[in-house]
Amino acid sequence: MAYVFPPAAQVSVPVTGSDALFPVRRIYCVGQNFAAHAAEMGADGRQPPFFFSKPADALVSGGSEVREVHYPPATSDLQHEVELVVALSGGGAAISPAKALEWVFGYAVGLDLTRRDLQRAAKEKGHPWDMAKGFDQSAPIGAIQPLASIGHPERGAIWLTVNGQLRQSGDLEQMSWKVAEVIANLSTYVALAPGDLIFTGTPAGVSKVQRGDFLEAGIAGVGELSVKLV
Repeated sequence: MAYVFPPAAQVSVPVTGSDALFPVRRIYCVGQNFAAHAAEMGADGRQPPFFFSKPADALVSGGSEVREVHYPPATSDLQHEVELVVALSGGGAAISPAKALEWVFGYAVGLDLTRRDLQRAAKEKGHPWDMAKGFDQSAPIGAIQPLASIGHPERGAIWLTVNGQLRQSGDLEQMSWKVAEVIANLSTYVALAPGDLIFTGTPAGVSKVQRGDFLEAGIAGVGELSVKLV
């Protein structure tokens, strides 16, 4: 049986220390998983985790080079969110927190770029966030560090600069819901599978970026990521 046109290429992410690529199936994101960021978004206290998605081809991946990301249309308020990304090599439904980390292949640094003005408008009208979060090139990501190389990063600095100025600074231990809890909770809604990526939330300090800005982000023990908005 032939396709009516050639299928899209498999979206993948480089793996540090290997020529192999991590094939991506789906991208899930956790909203407001750092208390300080939740507060700057108008939430109070520890909120139950909630999730949204980005299409797999929203990823901008590569090796250690700077990723060029096109400033998206239909926004005047593009904002950055640096996040720890979990890469899964297994999955299932209704996974227990005690078993959840068994399915982790590795970790990476990612950016959840957000058209904040579109998100605000959607919230006010009770509309979905899809066009605020899931647009083209909205998910730059660094190389995946295999679990065998770094273990599970439970604490460590997470930061982002814009043109050399520090904008976001926090620690992974400030996550309201830890990685195992995030995986377990998400698996009550959907069956997870090898190739899934989970963006686990961002610390406070999200702010507006402009065309031409240079973003550098990093997580201690995981890696760094550089992005140029073009």
